[in-house]
Amino acid sequence: MTDQPTDPPTDPQPSHTPRSLIVTFYGAYGRGSADDPGGPVPIAALIRLLGAVGVDSPSVRSAVSRLKRRGLLVAGRTADGAAGYGLSDDARELLRDGDRRIYGRSPARAGEGWLLAVFSVPEEERHKRHLLRSRLARLGFGTAAPGVWIAPAHVYEETRHTLERLGLAAYVDLFKGGHLGFEPTPEAVARWWDLEALATQHRAFLDAHEPVLRRWARRRTLPPEEAYRDYLLALDSWRRLPYADPGLPASLLPDRWPGGRAARVFGALHARLRDAGGQFVAPVLA
Repeated sequence: MTDQPTDPPTDPQPSHTPRSLIVTFYGAYGRGSADDPGGPVPIAALIRLLGAVGVDSPSVRSAVSRLKRRGLLVAGRTADGAAGYGLSDDARELLRDGDRRIYGRSPARAGEGWLLAVFSVPEEERHKRHLLRSRLARLGFGTAAPGVWIAPAHVYEETRHTLERLGLAAYVDLFKGGHLGFEPTPEAVARWWDLEALATQHRAFLDAHEPVLRRWARRRTLPPEEAYRDYLLALDSWRRLPYADPGLPASLLPDRWPGGRAARVFGALHARLRDAGGQFVAPVLA
C-alpha cells in the first residue's frame, strides 16, 4: 500500500486527509482478493464508508477526482450500473509493494550488512534525480555521503524491484558490504538517519493509538462500524512509518526505541479489528 508523499513525512502524526484515507480504504477493504479482484466501488458506498471516519461527501468526490487524475483510480460501472471507481493496474501493484512493508517487514539482524546505492543522473534528466532521491528515502535509505545512500541489506530485493519498475535502474549502482570504520557503527547510524525525528513519529503513533488498543482490549464485543473506524484510522497513520523507518537492528538503536512497541500496537489492532471492520464494509459494498 502506498501513495506516500514524495518524501517521507516529517510531521509527528500526519493528519488524515481524504485522499490518504481513500487509499487506505482501498488497501484494506476495496481491492478484493488475489483470486477475485472485485469490481468498482460505488461512489455512494465510498461516501458512506469515508463518512464513518469523518470525511464529508464533497471531500470524497474531490479526492476521488484527484486520485483519478493521478492514475490510481479508474471510473467504471458496478454490476447494477451504478457509477464507481476501481484501482488501476499500477495502483494494485503499488498496494502489493506496500503490503510487504506495512504488514510483514521484520527489523534487520546484526551482521546482515549494508546496501549502498550510488547514482549519477545526467543534468538534462534532473527530474529523475529528484524522483530517485525521493524513492530511495521512501525505501528507508539514509545519506552516508553526497550521492551515497545506505540502507540495511535486507531491503535489496525491494529496492531492485522498485528501481526497475520506475525505470531508474540504469542510473544506480548497488553494493552490499560491511561497515569497517572508523567511527563506531551506532554513531555512524545516527548521522545517516535522523533517529530522533523517527522516534518522534513512533511516539506520536503510540500516543494516538495505544489508548485505542487498551480500550478494545477491555471490550468483549466488536461493533463492526466502530472497529472499522478505529482500524482505518490506525492503518492510515501506521502505513507511513515503515517507509520512514529503515528497520535497523536493535543493537544500533538508542535505548528505549519506540519503534518495536509501535509495530506491536499496530499488529494487535490489525489482528483484533480488521475482520470486524470488514463486517461493516461488506453490506455497504453489497
